[in-house]
Amino acid sequence: MERVGVARELVLGYVHALNAAHEAMKAAIPSLERLADILGLVRSRRIIGRSGHVGTYSYTVHGAGCLFVSDNGTEVDVDFAADGSEVFDLWRLRRYGLSLPEPLDVTDEDLRAAVRSLHPLLTEVRPGWFSVAN
Repeated sequence: MERVGVARELVLGYVHALNAAHEAMKAAIPSLERLADILGLVRSRRIIGRSGHVGTYSYTVHGAGCLFVSDNGTEVDVDFAADGSEVFDLWRLRRYGLSLPEPLDVTDEDLRAAVRSLHPLLTEVRPGWFSVAN
């Protein structure tokens, strides 16, 4: 498979893994509507801690986002925009690829081309930052 094709599969894998982490969090915390709501739950300190384990994921809330690590070691790091949408950059995509059971190391150039090829599924919300379209 050509390099951009590999990068495209990596990006789609990241989106799938992000959705799986969201579903695991929703199953554990039924009041969680959007994944970004995790920030408020942590800040309230009454609902969940800054880090923990939910289903097959451990999570760590950081700054404006959250790192999810599946039981097999795959990492999905995501930030949240002011409107609560999930956003990610090329660094987070590369980190995901390198954490896979069979690591994929792709260039930023190939990732950028892959993300652009997935428009309108993905949109660039600000330079270098992407989101899954609603």
